[in-house]
Amino acid sequence: MASAVVKVRGLVKDYGRFRALRGVDLEVQQGEVFGFIGPNGAGKSTTIRCILDLLRPTEGSVEVLGTSDLRGHPEVRARVGYLPGELAMHGSSTVREHLAYLCELRQGRGAERVEELAARFGLDLDRRFRGLSKGNKQKVGVVQAFMHTPDLLILDEPTSGLDPLLQQEFLRLAREAHVGGATLLVSSHILSEVEAIAGRVAIIRAGAIVDVEDVAKLRERAGQHVTLTFDEPPSLEAFSALPGLEQVSVEGHTLSAVLHGAPDALLKEASRHTVTRWTAHDRNLEELFMDHYRPDGAASDGDRA
Repeated sequence: MASAVVKVRGLVKDYGRFRALRGVDLEVQQGEVFGFIGPNGAGKSTTIRCILDLLRPTEGSVEVLGTSDLRGHPEVRARVGYLPGELAMHGSSTVREHLAYLCELRQGRGAERVEELAARFGLDLDRRFRGLSKGNKQKVGVVQAFMHTPDLLILDEPTSGLDPLLQQEFLRLAREAHVGGATLLVSSHILSEVEAIAGRVAIIRAGAIVDVEDVAKLRERAGQHVTLTFDEPPSLEAFSALPGLEQVSVEGHTLSAVLHGAPDALLKEASRHTVTRWTAHDRNLEELFMDHYRPDGAASDGDRA
């Protein structure tokens, strides 16, 4: 059985009177790709900074790769690759000089991969930081996170600023790292990219975890969009009363709804009419995610970082 490489218990973080995290519990198992999703401001970055010991929590505990003190164990920190949500890069140093310095800190680990990764992402190693665009800074972040082949990769909004082709290149790189034995914690508000690589996903809302589930089970639970067109206008009341049918609407002769579970009741009710057209397709992870935010619109009251 795989052991947990990240354990978070009862994590609370206050900024003055503002509570950014409200008792977060997370456990990332060795060798898995774990998605951490939520809109900007939900608490993702604050959680990650606490995990990395860049912020000290108000309450709770964090353990990474068997230690609760990354600051006091540089040899453990060297096993972690981190891509922050916002890269602070200034000054006259070149990209090559910056990456060489990081390799020095890691006793030379990663030097052999710099050229290869830079080529994959079209990164000019001789450019100076002061002239880099947002996209080029993100490329530097990706290279510095992956170049030393870490055991644990913590990636916060990893494709921000990358064009669509490089977003796909990032997903290929992440899959390669996973196949090579790395554990990945990927935070994003772009649900499709998390869905493409993650095995499990945690959804955070307003500083609290509201769901943790396998991606396959989440897809199953998400249900289906169904659309039925009849030869006459259907009864909104009759179909709205059916079990497992939600978000029912009628426009002209067409009924649209979200179906959870077996379609038996829907088909029996539809069979009382003449159906001229029928479509059904699975809802994606993004739509399930929005279910957690739809009732009261509380998506924006999470952390500010």
